Amino acid sequence: MLKSQLGFIAVALLCCSCSQAGSVVGQGPAKLAMPKLIDVVFNHNDTTRYRSPLTGDWRNGDDMEAWLIEAIDAANEEVLVAVQELSLPRIARALIAAQQRGVRVAVVLENNYSHAWSEQRPSRLNQRERRRWHQLNRLADSDGDGTTSPEEAFSGDAVALLRAARIELIDDTEDGSSGSGLMHHKFLVIDKATVITGSANLTSSGLHGDAGRPASRGNVNHLLSIHSPELSLVFREEFAQMWGDGPDGEEDSRFGLQKARKGLQTVQVGDIRVGVLFSPHPKRDRDHGLNLLAEQLEKARESIDMALFVFSAQQLTNVLRELIEQGVAIRLIADPGFASRSFSEVLDLLGVSLPDRNCKLEAGNHPLEQGLKGIGTPRLAHGDKLHHKFAVIDNKTVITGSFNWSPSAAHTNDETLLVIHSPQLAKHFTREMDRLWDTAELGITPRIQRKLDRQ
Repeated sequence: MLKSQLGFIAVALLCCSCSQAGSVVGQGPAKLAMPKLIDVVFNHNDTTRYRSPLTGDWRNGDDMEAWLIEAIDAANEEVLVAVQELSLPRIARALIAAQQRGVRVAVVLENNYSHAWSEQRPSRLNQRERRRWHQLNRLADSDGDGTTSPEEAFSGDAVALLRAARIELIDDTEDGSSGSGLMHHKFLVIDKATVITGSANLTSSGLHGDAGRPASRGNVNHLLSIHSPELSLVFREEFAQMWGDGPDGEEDSRFGLQKARKGLQTVQVGDIRVGVLFSPHPKRDRDHGLNLLAEQLEKARESIDMALFVFSAQQLTNVLRELIEQGVAIRLIADPGFASRSFSEVLDLLGVSLPDRNCKLEAGNHPLEQGLKGIGTPRLAHGDKLHHKFAVIDNKTVITGSFNWSPSAAHTNDETLLVIHSPQLAKHFTREMDRLWDTAELGITPRIQRKLDRQ
């Protein structure tokens, strides 16, 4: 017994160190094989470690920024980027280096994030924008003296770097409008052969954590790399609609409902079938994303695991209700901030409801008569969010992408929704689900209970 206790203490001491990489004593988690032609990384992965660029300390997780830079550095012909936000200067420098060696680089951003923050005045920004400005300003203070010089600000401003290097860049006002609902895509296409996509924005808070918060580990995210010229063509066609003839040309870019709409497109990646749907679609269009999600959920016979940032689609709760009655096991981990909002379907699954600020319940609200036990929220550092948008069905089908499970994602925003039929890939997402589940608060949390008490 004493020997066992000493061994446990030794492992604990190794794991608690923040100044060096940990070493594993005894039997660690079994390494999972990756599917052929597909790779996946998780920034909160418990089986890997890297040095945080914020603190210099070792932390658990895959270094998704270094992983992305490696992919960009390997590009020979073309890098297409369509992301809601890009504020990592190291990513910007990798794109600039690619262009300097003859690679075509083109970037599409959401209009709220397409301006150089270092050229903005915080006094003229709204509260949310001001918080973002101060975060980026603090990150840019490279010498840590508490003051960000103009040179540091420029060097730490990804958009300013891209524009100074004359990287072609547009946002969703390029079509002459004031912007679409949200240009919410998160994908890159490299050399017409590799697609990188998932839930993460290319920001410090999306990958690593927040400046000035040593406990922060970043929003909980994942990214996939899929090597497939056929899938790359599908993504390049979506990019081409948004790009039109590029910056300062004709107003022929198309975003939101102005794009030519398509249903689920399916390609074969080796022996894996991958379906991709780009939103938005009108509500009357049967090909919209919520219908696709409902169709996939209805195929479940044994289990459904879900890790979701936003879940606000009553249609999908109705499907889950029927599956529960059929004996399908349900686990859901949801972001704590969104789980307790009045429009959250997490509340429905818990069997409770909350009115909005006007004391009104959501139209068509239909909570379960008996709340589920398999509903939880993760314990995260202050400021971090559960930002995944994935589900695993029967341990063999993975649903992922930028697509939150909401009407806005289906009918307003530019989004990516993937359906990947691969038991091997599903094991990686199930491991991430198990990690979240092990420390989750299940059922009606104190946060939700306080809101119910105030009701």
